[in-house]
Amino acid sequence: MNDLAMNDLLRARDAEDGAISFTRGFVKSDAFMALFREGMGLVEQTAAYLDGEGRADSAALPREVALSYATESMRLTTRLMQIASWLLVQRAVAEGEMTAEQARAENDKVRIPEPIASAAQLETERLPQGLRDLMDHSFRLQVRIRHLEGQMSGQVPVADKANPVQDQLAGLKARLGMAG
Repeated sequence: MNDLAMNDLLRARDAEDGAISFTRGFVKSDAFMALFREGMGLVEQTAAYLDGEGRADSAALPREVALSYATESMRLTTRLMQIASWLLVQRAVAEGEMTAEQARAENDKVRIPEPIASAAQLETERLPQGLRDLMDHSFRLQVRIRHLEGQMSGQVPVADKANPVQDQLAGLKARLGMAG
């Protein structure tokens, strides 16, 4: 989501009922639909990989790496199912099938956890590139969704980000004694 779209959503959030209005605005936005398509596309892409190329990749691995492959593919699948569940609940809000309050109750049942490091991740450099790419994408998506979930629940303060270029220009003007 670009900064202008986020700022518009943030202003709408502040103007109404905080997290609830942010949720209403966000789930009906083009940015949410892009996130939804990305998440569901990643689910499909992962399923296709694991059912096709991934089978051949895992069969070619040494036994100890094959165990890591199995572990990480299960974690990937679990993570993606949590992400898909969250996205589907948010879409239900956007389509009026569920209220924001009902969505919060559902999301409490399926929390998007913090990404965790595992012993198997020490072996990630030996895993097939296709699986590593899917894992990386899922972790990035998980972090974005956790951030949005925090904003939507009101648990993470949403701060208007200052423009660093404008900040530097203001600093220069102040040092040069120019009026801003």
